[in-house]
Parts: sequence; C-alpha cells; structure tokens
Amino acid sequence: MELINSSWFQPSTLLLTGIPGLEAVQIWISIPLCIMYLIALLGNSTILFIIKTTSRLHEPQYLFLSMLAATDVGLSLSTLPTVLNVFLLNHREIEFHSCLTQMFFIHTFSSMESAILLAMAFDRFVAIRNPLYYTVVLTHSRIMGMGLAAMIRGVVLMIPLPILLKQLPFCKDVILSHCYCYHPDVMKLACGPIRVNIIYGLSLVLCSFGVDSMFIVISYSLILKTVLGIASKAGQLKALNTCVSHIFTVCIFYVPLIALALIHRFGTFTSPLLHVTMANLFLFLTPVLNPLVYSLKTKQIRFTVHKLFKGKKNFLT
Repeated sequence: MELINSSWFQPSTLLLTGIPGLEAVQIWISIPLCIMYLIALLGNSTILFIIKTTSRLHEPQYLFLSMLAATDVGLSLSTLPTVLNVFLLNHREIEFHSCLTQMFFIHTFSSMESAILLAMAFDRFVAIRNPLYYTVVLTHSRIMGMGLAAMIRGVVLMIPLPILLKQLPFCKDVILSHCYCYHPDVMKLACGPIRVNIIYGLSLVLCSFGVDSMFIVISYSLILKTVLGIASKAGQLKALNTCVSHIFTVCIFYVPLIALALIHRFGTFTSPLLHVTMANLFLFLTPVLNPLVYSLKTKQIRFTVHKLFKGKKNFLT
C-alpha cells in the first residue's frame, strides 16, 4: 500500500464482507446464490431472445421490458465476480481501482433501471389514458431515444463518483460492509473531508431515483383517476391488470434501494446482518424476480416461452 503519511494512504486492496457470523457455512450459502444468478441471467436473457426474435412482440411495452432485462443482466454481471469470490472461494480481496469500477457499473445500471421503470410507467399511462394515440406517441424511434437517454444519464451522473473517491485519503480500516462495492460503503472508509461526496451522492439520489419515483407516482395517480372513470368494473380490472407486473417491479426495486440508502446514512447502530440482508435484497430481488413475474403474468411471453421449450423438446425426441 502506498503511504501518503503515517496514517493516511490509498489502499491497494479492500476487503469485502460475506455474512457476519456465518463465515463457516459460506460455501453452502454460495449454492442458492449461484442458483439465483443462474435464474437472473438465464431468465432475462430468455426474455431478450424472445422479444428480439418474435416480431409481434416488437411493441412499446415489450421493447421497454427488453431494456429492463438487459439492465438486469448488466447489474448481475457487475456483481457476479466478487459475490462468488467471497462466498464460493472465500477470496475477500478486491483491488482498489477494480472496486471503483464495479461501483460505477452497479450505480450506473441502477440509475438506468430507475429511468426505464419511469419510461414503463409512462407507457402504461399512455396506453390507458390515450389508447388511440398509443402507437403514435410511442414510436420505435422515441422508445430507442428514451433508452439511450437512460443510459447517457446513468453514465454521466455516475462518472464523478469514482473520480471523487480517488481523491480521498483512507485510514487503516479497509473492510467493506458488503460483498460488492457500494458508494456510501467505500466513502465511509475515507479519512479526509467527504462533504463534497455526501452532497453529490445525495444530489444523485434526489435527481435520479427521487425524481423518477415522483413521476412514477404521478403517472399512476393519473392512471388510477382514468381507471375510476371507466363505467364497468370489468373494464377497471382489465385496465389495472395491465399495470400489476410493473407496479410489483417498481416496489421490489425501490423498497430495498431506499432501505439500503437509509441504513448507510442513518443506521450507524443497526446490526451488520441487517446491512447485508438489505444489500443482498437490492442485489438479487429485481434481476431474479423480474423475468419470473413477466413470464407468469404476461400472456404473450408465457405463450412464446412455452412454444420455445416445446419445440426444443420435440427436437430432442
């Protein structure tokens, strides 16, 4: 490690943490983690393949779903090396710059996912509020533009995070709270003034996740107002049914994200096990459950998946 003075240095490596108190059984914990990664990668890749190869699924809601699946794949791949290293190989060290790189990708994909969830809420708003103008408003070029904007926003907003951390001196403690690198977690190890990092981190939360969630709530308030104006109960239920998958996805994304952010900022005295639990919920919940929810809830995708696997079975027999 390169010393800056007797007590400050920039560490060459940091130490990741598994589950406190369960180090002896981490090898067994790695089995369900591997299964969850397999579900996340295989499930989201299957959705991407189905939407790409099925022309009748080239509609706005499915194009947004493919963006969500691609983001979940990126998020899973960003954390896969360190999580399996810690739990499967008991290898806790991560090079400092690799940690900053992983942190950048985790936060970038999280920001992209938040923006895509907002775009999907807008998609449901247009579909229910103005169904006759649905294909006119949500053209393929506009959908691609929204996806590109989500990616650019994520990259531009998150680039300063590793740059600001790189300028800070660190103390002797180089042990992180999670099995992956998370900005507030790395920032807490710094010895120098972190006021700028705190302000920028808080601004990121408010300007990306905060603004996105606010507009999602507004979209669904307007959707609910429109649904309540439908005369028949059957029509109301049908309209709301098209939103169930997205509402569930929004909840499983934002609840662990908000809880983890609050724990890092205000949970100084909370149990380390709570830190790890919320971190793993944030890490696995959305990528694992999204493909399952949309495969079970969306008739077109369920039918295509069934047809795909039936065709493979017939081919093998």
